[in-house]
Amino acid sequence: MVNQLPPILDVGGVLISSDLLTEYFCCDYEKCKGICCVEGDAGAPVTLDEIAGIEDSLDAVWGDLSASAQAVIDKQGVAYTDKEGDLVTSIVRGKDCVFTCYDGDNCLCALEKAYRQDKTRFCKPVSCALYPIREKNFGNGVIGLNYNRWDVCRDAVEKGKALRLPLYQFLKEPLVRRFGEAWYQELLDIVEELKAQNLL
Repeated sequence: MVNQLPPILDVGGVLISSDLLTEYFCCDYEKCKGICCVEGDAGAPVTLDEIAGIEDSLDAVWGDLSASAQAVIDKQGVAYTDKEGDLVTSIVRGKDCVFTCYDGDNCLCALEKAYRQDKTRFCKPVSCALYPIREKNFGNGVIGLNYNRWDVCRDAVEKGKALRLPLYQFLKEPLVRRFGEAWYQELLDIVEELKAQNLL
């Protein structure tokens, strides 16, 4: 029987889909223009701590937000509970994140823009930074990470293939931000072990 890569791997108590190791990905902003911020039917998942960070950053980003986004925030706040019961960032017209701002044709995150200009201490929700990895909480402390395939990211897939850049390497910084350096090193150790077994 030929050994096969397991579909699910346990990395430091976090269950990850093996396609995080096998699939290539690299955002291509010149082509996609940041469309993931303005497409979809719900906002980005957020935690209560992140909502507090966003609220603390509001004054710094308010001038970059559209009048429609400001109106939504005034009415319902920076986040709401979606149909699946998850806390997510508020959206405009049923799809655009309220924190979307524009530089020409490019969609930018007003939160990240302010952070990079040293105007705030909060960057953006970790769920945004991790995309296209999606985190799922199964309860009892069990967390899973899956690759969320979306047609609007096809250019990122092509760029990733051209660079031969696996998803877990492209998203090293947000993975470390979410789970820590030691966890990411454990992931790298598992990758090396799988390569040694010719499973990667």
